[in-house]
Amino acid sequence: MPIDLIDTLHRRADAETRPYRDEAGFVLRPLRIPDDIPTLHRWFVQQRAAFWLMQDKSEAEVREAYQRMLDSGSATPYIGWEGGRPAFLAECYDPAQDRIRAFYEVRPGDLGMHIFIAPPERRIAGYSRSVFHALMRFMFVHLGARRIVVEPDASNHKVHALNRSAGFAYDRDVVFPEKIASLAFCTRRDFEQATAATLEEVHS
Repeated sequence: MPIDLIDTLHRRADAETRPYRDEAGFVLRPLRIPDDIPTLHRWFVQQRAAFWLMQDKSEAEVREAYQRMLDSGSATPYIGWEGGRPAFLAECYDPAQDRIRAFYEVRPGDLGMHIFIAPPERRIAGYSRSVFHALMRFMFVHLGARRIVVEPDASNHKVHALNRSAGFAYDRDVVFPEKIASLAFCTRRDFEQATAATLEEVHS
């Protein structure tokens, strides 16, 4: 893979003018500052956002954090829409430029990911899994990732369930200043096999 493609996996120039439309009905586009910041702040102050570590941040601080991310050149935040409303936030980043590189050997085509799923207007069975799998498809198909890397809080059991539903293989726990993180990896083949198995379970 050419080095210029490796360095820009997390960002596609056409994403703003041609948002990615997923087969499940989700639409992803890059975060817009300042337009999307009030929505993020409203999400982050909720109790369900405890693992995001931004519950005590003001709207201005949220804006500053995401402006720094965009300015870094090594990460891109995306907003996912569903049914005409913002539904989730995804952060896609280059592991070679992130602290996670100290804990494993980064491969060409690796792409890191964080996800925050907003509460749906009504409770829908399997909704979080649908969102998560849509993001995985976006990263493999649109961003061209070869392997996705995650490092969630070791005590965040809900996200571990989502990760395993998508085919992530867990490696080991690593220590960050603010958390013990579980390092896990998923290739496109892992994802396709895991989601095919899920479909078989649903229709069996």
